Amino acid sequence: MKDRCSSIGRGAVLRNLWRFGRHPRIAAKLVALQAQKIFFNQLSRGYRQGCGGKILQLSLRLTDLCNLRCATCGQWGEGGFLRGKDLKELKKQEVPLGRYLEQIADLVNDGHVPFLYLWGGEPMLYDGVLDLIESATAMGLPVSIATNGARIASSATRLARAPLFLLQVSIDGPTEQLHNSIRKGAGRCNSFAEIKAGLAEVNRERRSQKNNLPLIASLTTISRANMHNLADIYEAFREHVDLFVFYLSWWIDRNHAQAHEMDFARRFGFAPSLHRGWIGDWKPEEYGALDRQLQELRARSRPMSFPPVILIPDISGEENLRRYYTDHSCRFGFERCISIYNAAEVNSNGDLSPCRDFHDYVVGNIKGSSLTGLWNSPAYIRFRRSISTEGLMPVCSRCCGLMGY
Repeated sequence: MKDRCSSIGRGAVLRNLWRFGRHPRIAAKLVALQAQKIFFNQLSRGYRQGCGGKILQLSLRLTDLCNLRCATCGQWGEGGFLRGKDLKELKKQEVPLGRYLEQIADLVNDGHVPFLYLWGGEPMLYDGVLDLIESATAMGLPVSIATNGARIASSATRLARAPLFLLQVSIDGPTEQLHNSIRKGAGRCNSFAEIKAGLAEVNRERRSQKNNLPLIASLTTISRANMHNLADIYEAFREHVDLFVFYLSWWIDRNHAQAHEMDFARRFGFAPSLHRGWIGDWKPEEYGALDRQLQELRARSRPMSFPPVILIPDISGEENLRRYYTDHSCRFGFERCISIYNAAEVNSNGDLSPCRDFHDYVVGNIKGSSLTGLWNSPAYIRFRRSISTEGLMPVCSRCCGLMGY
């Protein structure tokens, strides 16, 4: 099977292309990003030596704090790696806004003008997140954020005015009851109501300011609780978002977690632990039922005037779905990780790691070092070389960096 790379479907591009009429630079950067994936060998000549090219995406996990405790989350879920951590200490370790702005300015001066991706935890709980969005946009970086909907309604004016490039909102149910049962609050929280209010305000601000941005995407993690309601989610939010993204979910089984620990220790000399937050055992009780839901999503999104659907990873068919959930050695043609050459991942405490979710391997910290200086440091090159020469590690087979970047 030929090596695959993730891509945005033509339908999603065509239906939302008009939104970038006033923002041709963003459209050009999207084209360049996809071209880099497709023609990676030709455009990344130093990859065999472990050298990264221009940073095309800068991902900042702004905070570990979150107002929800979602069951599918590897951070704050039942087995999440943040469970039991002291919230005040996590907050204390966060990177100050000013340091982020210094690093971004340094990147731009060095010729890197990446997409900026903000996440968490819940990124809207980070002090200064709106200032960061506005300042980075002013420096020429298209900014996207992945949020559970917290504080979006009260921030809608500034998000549209910046403008934010992409607003990604996690929606796991078509009704308040189902969504909130999956995305349980850590305190008094009605996540579904916050999402509805936030989307209404952002859409109102887009109309008021006559601005086509931010592009609004619904993000749904497919789970046991909602696998029969995917088409219902589409219908419930079809008039409120611009595109739908459905994830087959990222998790690893215990056997691959143990194999990863041995492989990682052999390569780098110490045992990892953070991947254990993503150990799971969820499987659809009927793969045909899930496949029918995915087919229904494609059918309902077929009209050009309707929001497109993106499936990550793009796998369909009953047997393929069965293999995805039961055979974690199968990577469906995704045999090369290119995100480690193009995307920089910064953790909430400033640690820079090649991997977003499995970030035990740290090359340095941006509080005391420049990101541009760390990007092709010996530690970073060592990691890239290992992946390129020895192949992917066991946990890579269910990783958004491999199948979703």
